[in-house]
Amino acid sequence: MTRTGRLTARRAVSLVAVLLLVGAAVVACSGEDGGSNWSIPAIGPPDVEVDTPELREAKADAGIEDCPETTGDVTGELPTLTLECFGGGPSVDLSELRGPMVISVWAQWCTPCRNEMPELEKYHQRYGDEVPVLGIDFQDPQADEAMDFLAETGATYPQLADPGGVIDGAEPFPRLQGIPFLLFLDADGRVARKQFVIIDSPDELKGLVEENLGVSL
Repeated sequence: MTRTGRLTARRAVSLVAVLLLVGAAVVACSGEDGGSNWSIPAIGPPDVEVDTPELREAKADAGIEDCPETTGDVTGELPTLTLECFGGGPSVDLSELRGPMVISVWAQWCTPCRNEMPELEKYHQRYGDEVPVLGIDFQDPQADEAMDFLAETGATYPQLADPGGVIDGAEPFPRLQGIPFLLFLDADGRVARKQFVIIDSPDELKGLVEENLGVSL
């Protein structure tokens, strides 16, 4: 099969998956902050490849950064779960991550995420060297479309992939009743804050970082 044929077949499978997602989804739910976020479709873990030659090429074209190297130290508060780097790169054991860091949970089927991601990228460009953002593409069976989503929104900060939704309810992650969702991780790997929230500006995220992680940006 030609490369075009393979892509066409994969997109056909993705279309079926997204129809299942849309059929299962409830449009909105209330987050911890009282706002309305896109609700999580109730589906089983899909079998999704998140590191293919096509995705690697698309990731490079979009300028998306590689995932962070971890320390091998597992004393942090995040769960001992290993996620693949979306589009190729080092896999990451979440329990080995250290901050200060912002973890953003999103998906390409999430309408508020499309509005939020450019604001996260503005923050990343201004302050990412001091307090980086790490994305997690959550319960998303459409890897090609998710990579297109990143390119369209201009996001270049590193991205992990969780197509099976293994972080859902894995303490300290809550049951993810809606996304987008942010988690603030301090320098010792402890969770300083977790919140269902839609970021409207880089300054809003800057304020949350300074308030919860004790840094001055």
